[in-house]
Amino acid sequence: MSSTNLQKRVFSFCLAITFAVLPIASIAQTAISLPKNKYRLQDDIQLGQKTAAQVEQQFPILNDEDATRYVERVGQRLVANIPQAFQQPAFQYRFKVVNASDINAFALPGGPMYVNRGMIEAARNEGEMAGVMAHEISHVALRHATAQATKQSSAGSMLGQLGLILGGAVLGGQSGAEMGQMAASAWMTKYSREYESQADILGARIMADAGYDPRDLANMFQTIARQGGSRGPEWLSSHPDPGNRYQKINQEATYLRVSQNPIKITRDFERVQARLRAMPPTLTMAQIQQGGYRNGQGTYGQGTGQGTYGQGTSGSVGAISNGRYSSRVEYPSSRTRVYSAGNSLSLSIPSNWREFPDQSIISFAPEGAYGSQGITHGIMIGAFQPQSSSLRTESETFVRKLLQSNQYLQDESGLTRAYIASQQGYADALSGRSSITNREEKVSIYTTQMRDGRVFFMMTVAPESDAFQYENAFRNIVSSIRLN
Repeated sequence: MSSTNLQKRVFSFCLAITFAVLPIASIAQTAISLPKNKYRLQDDIQLGQKTAAQVEQQFPILNDEDATRYVERVGQRLVANIPQAFQQPAFQYRFKVVNASDINAFALPGGPMYVNRGMIEAARNEGEMAGVMAHEISHVALRHATAQATKQSSAGSMLGQLGLILGGAVLGGQSGAEMGQMAASAWMTKYSREYESQADILGARIMADAGYDPRDLANMFQTIARQGGSRGPEWLSSHPDPGNRYQKINQEATYLRVSQNPIKITRDFERVQARLRAMPPTLTMAQIQQGGYRNGQGTYGQGTGQGTYGQGTSGSVGAISNGRYSSRVEYPSSRTRVYSAGNSLSLSIPSNWREFPDQSIISFAPEGAYGSQGITHGIMIGAFQPQSSSLRTESETFVRKLLQSNQYLQDESGLTRAYIASQQGYADALSGRSSITNREEKVSIYTTQMRDGRVFFMMTVAPESDAFQYENAFRNIVSSIRLN
């Protein structure tokens, strides 16, 4: 045997031994690389910051310090375990909870991330919640938003295209303002299947390195799908399945060093989840959009301490999950009780009505008149921060928004002057056929200005056939209102 052949055989043997002793994870992990991107890191950061400001104006950020600190801790644990190749020190990852019931989460370029309260409530353990967060963090680390804009745009139209993808964050003037109104849906970018697959793979690695089991990410897709109902869950609708997602993540997990005792149920997770589930029911993203949410300075209710702008009546806004509609609804009792909201408001309501505080309104209704689609008999009250100094303009806008989100209603009278709580305000009358009762419905709206500048509103609703029995109760409620 020649020395040359001997050298080749020894080299081949040594090479085989080397591969044999290398950890499987080092040679079997799916390769990921940063996609082509014509934008600067600073563009990601600027876009994320501007869009975050829009998000926090359009949606209610949960004002709960314990829940926010917990989500921030989980998020920073994941960020600390982003592989070195994808770390961007200039990015500022931060985490907030949106007080919305959808099973959803999203992250913006440069690091701002939002986790819906509904997502935390739906997760079966901390690992499932962390899995969704790791997936979203991966989109940020891989710069998928600006990479997608790069792929879809020519050099000449790139800036405009990026504005479309991210809800007008980089557009100025009237066009920017109009696009900003679309941010509610636009910044939940529907990434390509290629980018979804990358985020699944990198998210699995981040989870394993942070002490979680990547299989919980795979399991969360099943949890989301089960709880999304026939309409389909929001998070999966904006994150298309790249194909065999569940199997691929589980396969990737076999290549990773997963702790034998991964983080699953923690005391913090159990405490925060129980805390959120005990809060009054909140709205969906679609309902918040229909109401034209604006970040205000207070609420009558037990929610986030933020206002509302244009709620529904017997539509889906103001839904009460534990109610059941009846064709026989008791008339308002002649006996009343006083309802007070701190030092801000008091009014007298029939003693046989229940109150239902939500994040931005309070509904009062008798048994059989409330359910998942709102109320059919009763009143709703709330307050919102005005966008102008004209009470009439704000009242007209309120009515217009209400009609937009309850298209079965029509304006009967237009605004007329009225007195509410011994001060000048406005009233309007609407009517239409309710899809719940299949009867003509009468809705009255009252608005007036509060001392702190907010606009107080009250809406009354009852079928036309019951209007006579309810008119006196509604009149007594209006005359009993006291605003401080």
